[in-house]
Amino acid sequence: MPTYSPKASEIQRDWHLVDAEGMVLGRLATEVATLLRGKHKPTYAPHIDTGDHVVIVNADKVVLTSDKAQAKQVHRHSGYPGGLRSESYGAKLARRPDDAVRDTIRGMLPKTRLGRSQIRKLKVYAGPSHPHTAQKPQPYAVEHARAR
Repeated sequence: MPTYSPKASEIQRDWHLVDAEGMVLGRLATEVATLLRGKHKPTYAPHIDTGDHVVIVNADKVVLTSDKAQAKQVHRHSGYPGGLRSESYGAKLARRPDDAVRDTIRGMLPKTRLGRSQIRKLKVYAGPSHPHTAQKPQPYAVEHARAR
């Protein structure tokens, strides 16, 4: 029996709505990365983008455990000598919570063209409203991600 490989025309994409209020950032990111890659589907193939669209709301209410907000650093480099810029994760969450959540999820996706196509299906909003009501995203329950 030959190995099944899904074709682009056979891929069914759903929309998921995730409310990030009170969720731990890392646990939320792993669940969302699984949805974006399509690993929750029986038709998953590692070389084809079979994932779903994900809308995250209330990204400004995400939680970091322990003292990661002050201890964990986020680095970026301009490419020039002396161009390394660092800030704490808490400062980035306060300044741009949607970018902090998106960058955390992007780090869990492949670093190839496939990963770039998968991250385009992620929509992150700091507040409770989003403009994707026409797509009718279904609420998605993330298990074990609520802060205790």
